[in-house]
Amino acid sequence: MIEIERKFLVTSNAFIKDATRHNRIVQGYLSSSSERTVRVRIKGFKGYLTIKGKSNESGLSRYEWEKEIPLEEAEQLLKLCEKGVIDKTRYDVIVGSHIYEVDVFTKENEGLIIAEVELNKENEIFEKKGIEGFRKFQQENEEKPLEPGTAFYLVKSILELNVQAKTRIVEVIVMSRNSPETGV
Repeated sequence: MIEIERKFLVTSNAFIKDATRHNRIVQGYLSSSSERTVRVRIKGFKGYLTIKGKSNESGLSRYEWEKEIPLEEAEQLLKLCEKGVIDKTRYDVIVGSHIYEVDVFTKENEGLIIAEVELNKENEIFEKKGIEGFRKFQQENEEKPLEPGTAFYLVKSILELNVQAKTRIVEVIVMSRNSPETGV
């Protein structure tokens, strides 16, 4: 299955009053390479194993496979996970025809709130509302950080040279011929 999602940083918990349900989630990563992630999750009283592939060239979608597994197996697999097991409460908030999943993190990530929405197509907003609707969407969300895209790890590696040299020896400038408002 192909996953197409958008994530947004949330700065208020006002959404909670509109939530239709919520579940505690504990999850960890058995593998978190740039090529794929393998996640084990306990959501409520159910266990899940999820494999996500590398994002496509646009960084907007990727392959995702998920299977429900027995709770006891998920609990055992969590013990094998990389450092940094995540604990959060997920709230479902219906907005129009979409369900936003809003995660309120606890413990090591206390204070972080992220919302994500799954889309049917990468260009769903553009197709439904045209270039003006897409431009408005982009402008309304321009301050919200995106998930790392395909060039993120390359840029991060290049900037690491500054840390190793203990001085600024490189700079990264991203240039595009696309519209700054829409990316089109």
